[in-house]
Amino acid sequence: MSLVGTWITRVATSWLVYRLTGSAWLLGIVGFAGQIPTFVIAPFAGVAVDRWNRHRVLVWAQVLSMLQSAALAYYALRQTITVWHIIVLVAFQGLINAFDTPARQAFVIEMVEKREDLPNAIALNSSLVNLARLVGPSIAGLLIAAFGEGWCFAIDAVSYIAVIASLVMMNVVPKPRRVPRHALVELREGLRYAASHGAIRAALLLLASVSLVGAPFMVLMPIFAKNVLHGGAHTLGILTGATGVGAVAGALWLSSRKDSSNLERVITLAGVAFGLGLVAFGLSTTIALSFVLLVAVGAGMTITMAAVNTRIQTLVEEDKRGRVMSFFTMAFFGMAPFGALAAGALAAKVGAPTTVLWGGFATLGAAVLFSIVRRA
Repeated sequence: MSLVGTWITRVATSWLVYRLTGSAWLLGIVGFAGQIPTFVIAPFAGVAVDRWNRHRVLVWAQVLSMLQSAALAYYALRQTITVWHIIVLVAFQGLINAFDTPARQAFVIEMVEKREDLPNAIALNSSLVNLARLVGPSIAGLLIAAFGEGWCFAIDAVSYIAVIASLVMMNVVPKPRRVPRHALVELREGLRYAASHGAIRAALLLLASVSLVGAPFMVLMPIFAKNVLHGGAHTLGILTGATGVGAVAGALWLSSRKDSSNLERVITLAGVAFGLGLVAFGLSTTIALSFVLLVAVGAGMTITMAAVNTRIQTLVEEDKRGRVMSFFTMAFFGMAPFGALAAGALAAKVGAPTTVLWGGFATLGAAVLFSIVRRA
């Protein structure tokens, strides 16, 4: 329920920015503001996650996220919201996510008792996220058309009650934490560990590359909906929902695999599918074809992310899990703002389709390079 609300807000935010400004550049700025705090703060948040009670961190993160959505709803419903309100509030959410994401990823290991079940648990978690990606945007398109963006934010704020209640009801025995040292010492230790571990290093670099050049296509989706496919908010919901269809299918396929070996091959093939799908989507001019291609894009992107997550989680040492998962957060979420900023600027000059086309070729190159490194 909470993730459906989150996706409703994501779609409503991008549509609101484009409706207020009509600017691809400002779409990129808002995307940058929402994720740059994660890039800057995530390494230190990872140190904190290794020290603190992860369950408690998650509860507080959801409470603060609920207040952020409520503030968006307040300004939007009063019709006093400006782009600056949006930038400040999405930046605040980015700050929350810097702690929430590594804590959430590291908390999975505390809920899953058997290590052999971990790959399936991570893939099922991705299924949940992407099922919300499928449902949320469709609801958002209907809500925006019928009531406006303010009610989307209000519904998201209410939806956080579900996840807060679920967390409070959990009875998870916290694992003992080690005696903390200086934060910078622990941060250096985590960086040294991730950089010296060949498999973890390669996986993180691929994820960072894909997030930089491939994932920003989501920021440009309102332009495709309005200018390329000549639709409205409902079209935006259909396009984002198509990505969700592929993402759910990809995550369910990954969660059904009984053998978690050979994940590097899975990562390579998924990255190639992601890149090729983006190239074709950049050339598409019809809703039907764009829907089919975005299904492939969603599957490739999700399998890449979830397989990298699984590979890292099964390799990392427990006492460094929070820090390494903060690097995962930096690679996936932290690189995205730079990609969003570049995509917005590039789309303003050469157009959104060309920007996505180039991003697809770059994603394809990153996947091929990962395959070469993997074999070496």
